[in-house]
Amino acid sequence: MKFQLAINLERMTPATDMKAVRDHTLEMVKMADEAGFEIAWAAEHHAMEMTIAPNPFQILTWWGEHTKNIRLGVGVVNAAYWHPIDLAGEAAFLDLISDGRLEFGIGSGAYQREFDRMKPGLDQRDSWRYMQEMLPVVQKLWQGDYEHNGEFWQFPRATSCPKPVQKEVPVWVAARAPITFDYAVENGCNIMSWPLTMPFSEAETYRQRLDESIAKNGGKYDGRWSMMRHTAVYDNETDRQAAIDSIRVQLSQFGNLLMKSGDVVNGFPEQVPLDSLEGNARVDPQMLEENLMFGSPEQVIEKLKPYEALGVDGFIYYASMGMDMDQQKRSLKLFIDQVLPEFR
Repeated sequence: MKFQLAINLERMTPATDMKAVRDHTLEMVKMADEAGFEIAWAAEHHAMEMTIAPNPFQILTWWGEHTKNIRLGVGVVNAAYWHPIDLAGEAAFLDLISDGRLEFGIGSGAYQREFDRMKPGLDQRDSWRYMQEMLPVVQKLWQGDYEHNGEFWQFPRATSCPKPVQKEVPVWVAARAPITFDYAVENGCNIMSWPLTMPFSEAETYRQRLDESIAKNGGKYDGRWSMMRHTAVYDNETDRQAAIDSIRVQLSQFGNLLMKSGDVVNGFPEQVPLDSLEGNARVDPQMLEENLMFGSPEQVIEKLKPYEALGVDGFIYYASMGMDMDQQKRSLKLFIDQVLPEFR
C-alpha cells in the first residue's frame, strides 16, 4: 500500500493569515515529497475559505515547481464547470511542465451551493452525466483533432494544445455509489473513495461494490483503488483533544454546506449544531476518534493494516480538518517518522 496526501489551502476564520496558509500548505507537500509519498491531491472548490481551490491546475503547477518526485493529482475537477477544450488543455499543460506527473481526477461535485453559483439550474445529483460525457471527450482531444456533438457540449474539430507528455494519463474517478464504480471499472479508471466519518465497514461496502463492478465487467480491471481518511497522529493528550475538537468544528461547517442548513458569509460557512446533522453518531467524539485515522503512531499503524488487507492500493492522508498548522506538521512528521516505515 502506497501513501498519498490530500491538503487544502484552508482558512477557518478571518483571523488566519492567507500567506501563512499558503506557506504551510507548500511545506506540507514538500514534506510528503521528501518522505516518498506517491501523490499530492488538490481539490476544486469555489467561494469557500475552508477549501481555497478555484483552479487545481494552478495549485498543482505551484507544487510541482517546488517538488521533485511526488505526482500531482487533481482530486477532483468538477466536469460541469468546465468546457472540454479548456479542461484538456489545462491538464495537458500541467503534465508538460511537470515532466509527466499528472494524475487526472474527475468527478461530479459535492455541494449544491456551488452548483447554484457555478452552474445554476443543475442539480448536483444529475452532474454525473456531465462527468461521463466529459471524460472521453478530453481523452480524444489529447489524441488529436476531434469534433463533438453531445448532450452538453458541441464544438467543431479541435485538439488539445499542448498534448500530455504521458502516453496514457492516469485517470481517477471519485466513487461511492454503485453506478460510479461500474463506470470506473468499465472505462479502466482508477478509483478514489472517501467514507467521510463512517466506520471501517463503509470501506468494506466500497470493496464489495468494486468487486461487484469487476464481476459485471467479466472480471477485468487493472485500475488502482485509493481510500481517503482524515488523519491526525499525536503523542500527547493536548494534541489528541485539539484534533477531535477541530474535526468537530469542521464537520459543523461541512454539514452546513452539504445540507444547506446555514449561511455562508464572505466565504466562511456558519457552524450548524452538530446534533442537527443526519446520523448524529457520525459526529460523536468517541466514534470520530475510532473511525478516522486518529491516534498514536502505534494505533494508526494498527488502523491502517485492515485497509491494506482489504486491497486498498493507496491510502490518502487527508490533512485538512481545521487543525492548527503547527499541529498538522507535527502529525505529518510523526506519520512519516513512525508509521511509514512499517509499510515499506
